[in-house]
Amino acid sequence: MVKLVQGVGIIGSRYKITDGGKMLLEYDYWKGLLRRCYDSKLHEKYVTYRNCTCSDNFIHYEYFYEWCNKQVGFGNKGWHLDKDLLYKGNKLYSEDTCVFLPREINSLLIKRCNERGDYPIGVMWHKATNKFTSQVSVKGKQKHLGLFKNKQDAFVAYKTAKESYLKELANEWQGEIDERAYRALINYQVEITD
Repeated sequence: MVKLVQGVGIIGSRYKITDGGKMLLEYDYWKGLLRRCYDSKLHEKYVTYRNCTCSDNFIHYEYFYEWCNKQVGFGNKGWHLDKDLLYKGNKLYSEDTCVFLPREINSLLIKRCNERGDYPIGVMWHKATNKFTSQVSVKGKQKHLGLFKNKQDAFVAYKTAKESYLKELANEWQGEIDERAYRALINYQVEITD
């Protein structure tokens, strides 16, 4: 077998990568995760993918193809492969760490360190009032949580709102998402260091 994708990925011969000239979904996900793990140019732009790796099994397209087809949510339109929900701060793409999630949930787990600056997650300085403010994304729209005298209080408001919303989404999607994802959402803890 020859390593063909990102210098590590082995395609094998059991499964096609295209059908009628269109890339198969399994291959698209696999190629994408290998790129996030091993493409140094991508790491320059998206620092959160630095030091990501994939399991020995996921290096093999044939294994990944079969794994995908056994997963809850695979093939659902608008769903994403996620490595962060089951194990917070995870850098390993593997059969034990990944689940498929609807975009609505997955987008809430993305860290945007560059956008928030020096404040805790969910907290911003509101220059006009000389106070801290916090907001949380709900159904794709920013929900203002108030103005606060200090960043700690603003963070607590964000933490409370985000954890509550994740539990709400867990219950809304229960039965459609992987049971592991449901449990992780119900138990999700927002940390000031996120």
